[in-house]
Amino acid sequence: MQYRREIDGLRALAVLPVILFHAGFDLFSGGFVGVDIFFVISGYLITTIIISELENEKFSLITFYERRARRILPALFFVMFCCIPFAWFWLSPGDMKDFSQSLVAVPFFSSNILFWLQGGYFASAAELKPLLHTWSLAVEEQFYLFFPLLLMLIWKIARSWVLPLLMVIFVVSLGLAEWGALSKPGATFYLLPTRGWELLLGSFAAFFMYYKKSSGLGFRALEVGGWLGLLLILVSILFFDKETPFPGFYALVPTIGTLLIIICATDQNVVGKFVGNRVFVGVGLISYSAYLWHQPLFAFARHRSLNEPSEWMYGGLSLLALLLAYFSWRFIENPFRNKSRIGRGRVFLFSLAGSAVFVLFGLWGHYTNGIYIARPNIDIALSAESRLKANQGLSSICDINYTNSTECMTDPNPEVLLWGDSYAMHLAAGFISSNPKIRLVQKTVSVCGPILDIAPISSTYTRAWSEKCMANNDKVFQYLKDNPEIKYVVMSSPFKQYVNEGQKVLTKDGRVVFGKDVAYSAMLETVNRIRAIGRKPVVFAPPPKNGENIGRCLMRAAYFSENLSLCHISLEDYKSHQRFVNDFLVRLESSVPVVWLSDTLCSSRHCVSHINDVFIYRDGGHLSHEGSAYLGKAVGFYEAIKEID
Repeated sequence: MQYRREIDGLRALAVLPVILFHAGFDLFSGGFVGVDIFFVISGYLITTIIISELENEKFSLITFYERRARRILPALFFVMFCCIPFAWFWLSPGDMKDFSQSLVAVPFFSSNILFWLQGGYFASAAELKPLLHTWSLAVEEQFYLFFPLLLMLIWKIARSWVLPLLMVIFVVSLGLAEWGALSKPGATFYLLPTRGWELLLGSFAAFFMYYKKSSGLGFRALEVGGWLGLLLILVSILFFDKETPFPGFYALVPTIGTLLIIICATDQNVVGKFVGNRVFVGVGLISYSAYLWHQPLFAFARHRSLNEPSEWMYGGLSLLALLLAYFSWRFIENPFRNKSRIGRGRVFLFSLAGSAVFVLFGLWGHYTNGIYIARPNIDIALSAESRLKANQGLSSICDINYTNSTECMTDPNPEVLLWGDSYAMHLAAGFISSNPKIRLVQKTVSVCGPILDIAPISSTYTRAWSEKCMANNDKVFQYLKDNPEIKYVVMSSPFKQYVNEGQKVLTKDGRVVFGKDVAYSAMLETVNRIRAIGRKPVVFAPPPKNGENIGRCLMRAAYFSENLSLCHISLEDYKSHQRFVNDFLVRLESSVPVVWLSDTLCSSRHCVSHINDVFIYRDGGHLSHEGSAYLGKAVGFYEAIKEID
């Protein structure tokens, strides 16, 4: 296969945006499309090799998988090995268990499935997973389990069917990806059926390039096509973001751009020389190792820091990833690719032995819940971690879906209705603490705030979810009408999913509009409807927050024996981070009572993250069980709503 500098240059255009995106640089908000670029490149290169060897009747599955093992496993296993000591000393038991599970999943190339089950790629917890990025390797290797076999089979039966069959699979996969991006975004992002079309796009480039002698493309067409491809890639990197439905039709932008560069860029035209310049090629050569190193570096930096590392820190770690990549490319990748130095038997033995070691170590961590043996400060970590458990109110049943379960009430004849999302759930312990005999019923669904006739909508929370949210709130209001013994309606939410800049909502009549344009009137209408049936509404404002995971900060401070007060929130950061929500609630306060937790938690300088030994927060904004109970007494939750009388 003839070497093409522009392909290595294209790899640089893939890996650098991914690294800078994970580092949190806003300019590269669409940098995650670098993975899509890699998929197309991989499909092109591998298919070129396969069809060339099939044409010459030299294709061997054993040789094919040997090449994959030489290419993928040595550097991957080395990075995984380097992760273990840092995980051992820095990860809490829960995080260590998650890490251990990934050690098992990676050698089986199933980490994409694991991370899909654990949560979304864009979720904040995902940033803490050192091996999160291996999901893309899993997708590729799953594809290459089936693709060579399919080509071999069809090549022998009816070669003319190859492209039509691949085209059918491509269309089905792309169609599934578009549907899934809007309805099942988590599974769609991670799984092969909705990613396979991107690898197949590279395969089509391979077929075209292999037989292109009669294509008839002129010099000018190649030049224009190459620059158009580069433009499409840059547009997706700079203008896509976490809210872009992916990997549906939007993913065609960077992948078609990659396809155009593969087909049109040559060492004879300007675009080819630009993409194939020495700097890009140099980065491209080490791109695989750079991709492997960057995520563990970022993840462990986040674990060791009490708060989010600075841009300077991320910039330095990005450069370190490139430096480490050079050494692992030179001293690990290259030697293993040299068949004269390391034979086939040793490659397969290394692959099996390495896989066995990681799987056994990972299983040990999984079945000991991340404890293994007495790691440093393990008792402190266990204690701190247990204090951050999910606060779903009266029961975990009172989450996700509307329910009339008796577990979600303290009395069959409730006086107080607690309505909203997880920011209503976390108040339950406080109400019980303020009045142990309170007659409370909890009606809560995560993310679905207590506002009738509108619901948040985004790439994560789809139209179907939004419609269900509105239906759930209708059920809550009907429950309120059917139970006249309820006197007080406590409503709470972070409200940011309605009023922050750029947030969209679905309305009852099916329109998608900016939440800030309709949230106030919808909330006011909800309050008026509650009053119209003789009940008394009160709104609890969310606790102060600054965008950091305060609960994790407290846990890390305890684990690393640092001052818990380092996790306090500066008043300036709180006001800046919550400005849209606070403006919304201040405006609302003229029409309905609002209880501000900030009145208790904030001074003229900061808002506290803990009071004495009490962790107020469990994460970036939710109250811990102990924090809610403490505030319930300190603020007097029940007394606060009684004052409405």
